[in-house]
Amino acid sequence: MTKDDPCIGVCRWDGRTGWCVGCGRTVPEIEGWRKLSPYRRSALLRELPRRVERCQRSPAKQTPH
Repeated sequence: MTKDDPCIGVCRWDGRTGWCVGCGRTVPEIEGWRKLSPYRRSALLRELPRRVERCQRSPAKQTPH
């Protein structure tokens, strides 16, 4: 975890979307985070709050990582 990394240490995945309920990223996005261009990283950071909110609003089966 770094200051630029949106991880909050809650690693559970929404079974419908594949998004982490803590940070909103998918496993491939988490694995490739450091390799993303600054533009792509910024775009993804803008999207994550919407994803997290969606996961919290509609409880689905969540799986630990």
